[in-house]
Amino acid sequence: DCHGKSLQNAPSSLPSNITSLDLSFNSLVMPHHRTLLMHFPSLHTLNLSSNALLVLSPAAFSNLRALRLLDLSSCSIAYLHMDAFKGLGNLHTLLLRSNSLQELEVSLFLPLKALFHLDLQQNALVSVDMWSLQLMDTVPQVRLEGNPWLCDCSAHPLQQWLRRRQAVQVTCASPPWLRGRELTALDSQDLGCWVKQRFSREVSTVQQITVTYSNTTAPPTGKGGRSWPYLVGFLVAAIGISILIALVAKCKVFHKNFTSYHHRPLPETSSIGGSPMEDSSSWDRSSSGQGACENHPMPGPADLQGEDDDGFIEDNYIQPSEQVPEEEERQLHLSI
Repeated sequence: DCHGKSLQNAPSSLPSNITSLDLSFNSLVMPHHRTLLMHFPSLHTLNLSSNALLVLSPAAFSNLRALRLLDLSSCSIAYLHMDAFKGLGNLHTLLLRSNSLQELEVSLFLPLKALFHLDLQQNALVSVDMWSLQLMDTVPQVRLEGNPWLCDCSAHPLQQWLRRRQAVQVTCASPPWLRGRELTALDSQDLGCWVKQRFSREVSTVQQITVTYSNTTAPPTGKGGRSWPYLVGFLVAAIGISILIALVAKCKVFHKNFTSYHHRPLPETSSIGGSPMEDSSSWDRSSSGQGACENHPMPGPADLQGEDDDGFIEDNYIQPSEQVPEEEERQLHLSI
């Protein structure tokens, strides 16, 4: 019994085969790179409560493999390293009440294979994640009272966990309208989860309808491989139709271009030596549908010779004989 001695380190004068040690109400300083009690490997019970232990170094108790009870209450512990309890495979009781823990590492309880009683009362825990709850499920006795629990939708897993374990006296600290109420007595609407639950139910209903529809429309298990020939045939037919449409469009474009560039050669000078009426009629027939003038007479050889000389077409369609009636009409008008 070494409690209340203002010790900063464990006394080395104690026998190494002791099984119980009380170092509570001292001023112990935790070492950074070695274990706290390296000279007492036979300890079964260790009381370190009410010491100013701010941070527990990793593997601080790794040499106490026979330890069964560890009391770290009221040590102002704000953070626990994931390897803080490494080597305590036989630990039965872990007391962490009246500290300042705000969160728990997920793998904090993995080394504690034989843990039976875990006391986390009077800490600063606001919420616990799902994975930590699953790890604490292997611990028969867990005390969570006196923490400022936030009772919103994130506390729903904790609520279900407490109901399975029939735990009571876990009360809410926030929001203000739920302060002091037991978490297990609240419903989903109080936690603000009714909208999400309704949405999840609707999603599950849609999934059930989809599964039912897929089951009714899917082919039997024994004939599941006979639908692919129809798909292949449909794809081949679609590709063939697309190719035919492309070819038809190509032919129309080619025919249009061929027609626009197809010209008939002009008649030679020697072929115009026949009768003017015959040449004029043949010219009109050959130029029908091409937008040519239908009522103008055929130009003479002199005109064609003129075209060959300078490259311009002269407007000689009006013959000198056609100007005589106009002069007579003008003289008649002057006489009147």
